[in-house]
Amino acid sequence: MYFKAQIQSNSWNRSVSISSALACLFLMIFMCSAQVNAKEMDVSGEGGNTYERLKVFSEIFSLIESSYVEPVESKTLIEGAIRGMVKALDPHTSYLPPEAFRDMKVETSGKFGGLGIEISIRSGVLTVVSPIEGTPAFNAGIQAGDKIIKIEGDSTLDMTLTDAVSNMRGEIGTSINITIFREGLEKPLDFQIVRDIIKIQNIKKKVYNDDIGYIKIRSFSKATSADLDKALAALEEKGIRKLILDVRNNPGGLLNQAVEVSDRFLDEENLIVYTKGRSEDQNMRFTTHDTGKRVSYPMIVLVNGGSASASEIVAGALQDLGRAVVVGAPTFGKGSVQTIIPLSDGSALRLTTARYYTPSGRVIQEKGIVPDILVERKNRDADGAEKDEDVKKETSEKERMRRFLREKDLKKHLKGKSSIGDGVEGEIQESLSKDKERTALEEDLEKDNQLRYAVSLLSGWDIMVGTLKSQGKNGGSAHLTLGQAH
Repeated sequence: MYFKAQIQSNSWNRSVSISSALACLFLMIFMCSAQVNAKEMDVSGEGGNTYERLKVFSEIFSLIESSYVEPVESKTLIEGAIRGMVKALDPHTSYLPPEAFRDMKVETSGKFGGLGIEISIRSGVLTVVSPIEGTPAFNAGIQAGDKIIKIEGDSTLDMTLTDAVSNMRGEIGTSINITIFREGLEKPLDFQIVRDIIKIQNIKKKVYNDDIGYIKIRSFSKATSADLDKALAALEEKGIRKLILDVRNNPGGLLNQAVEVSDRFLDEENLIVYTKGRSEDQNMRFTTHDTGKRVSYPMIVLVNGGSASASEIVAGALQDLGRAVVVGAPTFGKGSVQTIIPLSDGSALRLTTARYYTPSGRVIQEKGIVPDILVERKNRDADGAEKDEDVKKETSEKERMRRFLREKDLKKHLKGKSSIGDGVEGEIQESLSKDKERTALEEDLEKDNQLRYAVSLLSGWDIMVGTLKSQGKNGGSAHLTLGQAH
């Protein structure tokens, strides 16, 4: 009896000290944010005293530390508690440990060490969207659509995208083992890939039908607006008179880059986007500036459910101000502002602090941007027939993965204790190159019905504009602010 009482006493002493430490920790987080008014901090909270709840928290902490089946580091428990706390808020508020914070800063610079693959969660499974040409993953033979089922022997089942990215990054020159499942194969494939510096090519450009420029923006990093200027200049040298701006599957990025990209296509002082938050310093307005780099030709902006945040700002601004026709599927609806707040140990808090609004006052959050012309994306099967994307169900995908996974593969499981082609010279080479380029462009249009629609719409732009102008002269109300073909 004495022994039991002694244990309880020791646990209580630990609980009191831990409670005090945690109270200080939480207070430091609030102080670092510099966003919370003292009058808004209700110590009692709803339904009970905050410090009483911290006492319960510390008791649980102590019990886990003393009685869990295996020893566990206090750092692991505290970080887990912080993650749980921010998870109770919204999907975009998160805690970034020091290493994750460093990775984030590197990623937004557009240059980082890794494998060179774009990944996403599709039907509950970690899936390769696309390997980036010339990168270690591309050279190793990773293909779009591959399902990543293991990273360094650990199952990716229910792994978050953030954790997957973090696990695959590392020091340059180090290797990583990943296991993928590929459609049509009976067994998974194992790849050992050596990490390297990955330079993201944010801008992709092409020309369709001789005078229609195409620019795809993959994300909004530090160099996006500068890369856009270079791409526009190169396309204008080829004689483009119209433009398709593709921000499909663009997850967003830096706000200032979204503003600068929008600014390139607006010819007078206009509001691009504004934000509203709880504190006054989160209420901001972003307007156009006289940069002298603006273009005025007709535009179409392509969007889909993967267009989020900064992509929605661009599409919403150009749509509200009548500068472009938005084509595709409704966007993701991520219209919230995240402020990165560095903490004392090198970690950071990504905290949602405001909402975005389009120039006309439309809220982006949850609503998204609804295209002017709805065109759902279709894929073509082997017979050439169109089919909807992501027709497979999450359950069936997970069942497939489980065929190759066991208990030992699950995350945080308990341990058991025991070169290509030859070159062609001269005119023949040039001719073949042009034919190849033309074929590639035709394949793009064949595979992508949204792009095909946009090209078709811009191809008949002059006829449509002439018709609308004629209707206006005959008493109609045609109002054109979408740009003029030169």
